[in-house]
Parts: sequence; structure tokens; C-alpha cells
Amino acid sequence: MDFYLITAILVGLAAVFGYINVRFLKLPNTIGLMLITLLFTLGVLGIAYYDDTLLEAEKEIISSIDFEKVLLEGMLSFLLFAGALHTNFEQLKVQRWPVIVFATVGVLTSTFLVGGALYYLLMVLGLGVDFIYCLLFGALISPTDPIAVLGILKKAGAPKNLETKIVGESLFNDGVGVVVFLTIFKIAGSSEPVTPGDILELFGLEVLGGIGLGLGIGYLTYKLLKSIDDYDIEVIITLAAVMCGTVAAQKLHMSAPLAMVTAGLVVGNDTARKHTMSELTETYVDKFWELIDILLNTILFVLIGMEMLIISFEVPTIIAGLIAIPVVLVCRYISLLIPINFFEKHLNFVPRTDVIMTWGGLRGGISIALALSLTQDMHRELFLVITYIIVIFSILVQGLTVGSVIKKLGVNKAEM
Repeated sequence: MDFYLITAILVGLAAVFGYINVRFLKLPNTIGLMLITLLFTLGVLGIAYYDDTLLEAEKEIISSIDFEKVLLEGMLSFLLFAGALHTNFEQLKVQRWPVIVFATVGVLTSTFLVGGALYYLLMVLGLGVDFIYCLLFGALISPTDPIAVLGILKKAGAPKNLETKIVGESLFNDGVGVVVFLTIFKIAGSSEPVTPGDILELFGLEVLGGIGLGLGIGYLTYKLLKSIDDYDIEVIITLAAVMCGTVAAQKLHMSAPLAMVTAGLVVGNDTARKHTMSELTETYVDKFWELIDILLNTILFVLIGMEMLIISFEVPTIIAGLIAIPVVLVCRYISLLIPINFFEKHLNFVPRTDVIMTWGGLRGGISIALALSLTQDMHRELFLVITYIIVIFSILVQGLTVGSVIKKLGVNKAEM
């Protein structure tokens, strides 16, 4: 199938499913789209017992899409820039240290906890897998997904300072998680020994280089926006910043997600807005990126739901996936404990931040994209099924109940 036809089909499905959700289900878009797509896919499977024409057509569409490339090299930069652009910068500045620690130490801790726990779990289930590959799974499942988190938290009634911690962590831990994954991937796939120096060099280039590039792109965009007053061109400048910045990051082997988050925060903070954008320009820039965010979000979650058609589900792997759900949640809770206990003495943390951040840390498309990038030698099918089960549970169960958890704990009434 050609690119235009696939895009037209995906946008058409996204529009129909989005309409059904807004008109009838009235769920947060992330949850509603995932649920409707899954039901649609199950319906296609049911119809296939009588006529497999629709099933084969849907399989052809999904098989034609390189999900990993589409998300990691295309959509993710736009989504992260849009998320950072609308993040409360003043709140994030206050919460910067816990956010940084959650996104770095938290991701690393969770990677090793999940990897170690899964290694023994799979051994018990008779699905023995080398420890290094379990670490790879730990790295791909540890980052929380800002794309899934943002819309849900706004409807959940979370206090602003708590929302900032969860969203800020999610924006940054994507980039860090991808770097950790790539580092372990390099070790797992290398025939030659990888030294600590190689790891530090890769990690430093990806993380520090990505943030540095993002600062440069953000500053250049700021100067360009400041020098003119034409909302049409200013919107185009922000679009060019994301597209050209992503290409530059990929060519320089730096983290494009971290670069785009940093650039979005530089361009979107209140001080920069006052000096660079008129009220009209600010409205157009915000509306444009809100539209990009909603469109790509919609397509992304339709894609996640449809991916179910090309995954081979078997009983042992389904059992492993179901058991992995509480394992991943417990490991996330433990990885947050030390940072939360340290920072709550110095900053205004709402009660039971540990529980809410654990339950509100949703997994999404990034984890699936990373799982799809595994090779067959790395037990791709096994980890893809486990990842898919965790992502579905995360979005449908955690996403639907996080608001109730916040209300039950009384934190939605906590002071900001």
C-alpha cells in the first residue's frame, strides 16, 4: 500500500473512533481510542470466521507500517515538543530536582529491578531467558509515557504540583529510557566486549548532547520569534524547529526526544512567551500544537490497538504478561521510594505521592516501539506480548481508575 492510502485510512479510522468516543463513551481520548480500537480489532477477528477479507486488509495495513520508525523517528518528537510547550514551566522549575532524579535514577533502578524480577519469573515459568535480555525488557518498560499521561491527569483532578511531577518525569524519562535501552541493546548485540568508557560515551552523547542541542534549537527559535510579529511564519518556525532539530539529533547520534522536550520548554516558558509572542501569535501557536498533539495521539492509539493483529499470543507468554503487571508496578513503586522520601522533606509533596505516581505512571507506544525493535535472538515475540499486555492494562485499567485513586486518597483537594 502507498503512504497516502495508509495515512488516509488511519486518519479516517481515528476520526470515526474519536467521534464515537466523544459522542457516546465520553472517556479520555487515550482510553477511549484504545478501547474502541481493541473492540474493532476483536470484531474483525470475529468476522474473519466467516469472511477474512477485512482481516487480511487490516493485517496488510499494519504490516506495511514500521511502528518503531514511525513513532521513534517521527511522531515522538512532535508529541514531546507539544507536551513540553504546554507544561507549566514555573511549577516544573520548582520541581526540577525530583523530576530529574525520577527520570534518571528512577529509570535505572526500575530497569534493574524489573530485569532481575523477570529473569527469575521466566525461569519459574520454564521460559528461561538470558539476564541481559531481561534487562532490555526492564529498560523498555520502565519509562512512563507522557502521551498517555497528559490527557488523563487533566481529567483526574490531580493537584498541579503532582501533575507537574508525573508529566515532567514522563517527558524526560522517555529520552533517558531510550538511551538506557540503546546502551543495553548495544551490549547485548555486540560480539566484542563493551567497556564502561563506551557506555559513558554513548550515554553522555545521547543525554547531554540531546539536552544541549535542545537548548540551542530552543534559543535559536526564541530569537527568530522575537525578531518578527507574524503569527503564520512564527507557527512555521516552531514546526521547522521540531523537524530540523529531530533530523540534526539523529544525524549527530543524540537523543531527539530529550532535544525536543528541552526546546519545547525553552520556547514555551512564560518569560519567553512574553518577549517573543503577541497574544494573537501565542493563541495560534498553542492551537496549532494542540491540534498536532490530538491528531498524532489519535493515530498512535489506533495503531497500538491494531498491532494486536500481528502479535502471536500463546498461553505461556500471556501468563507471563499477566504476572509481569504487578511485578512492574511493584518495581516502579520501589524505584520511587528513595527520591520521594528525600525530596518530600524539602518540597511540597501531596500525601501518597508514591502510590499515585506508581498507578499514574502509564505505559504506551514507546514501550511497544522499543519491543518491536528487538531481534529474534532477543526473544522479541515473548517480550512483545508481555509489553502489549502491560500497555493495555496500564491504559485501560490504570488510566480509568487513576482519577478514583486520587479522589479516594483525598489528594484532589490537597493544596497546591
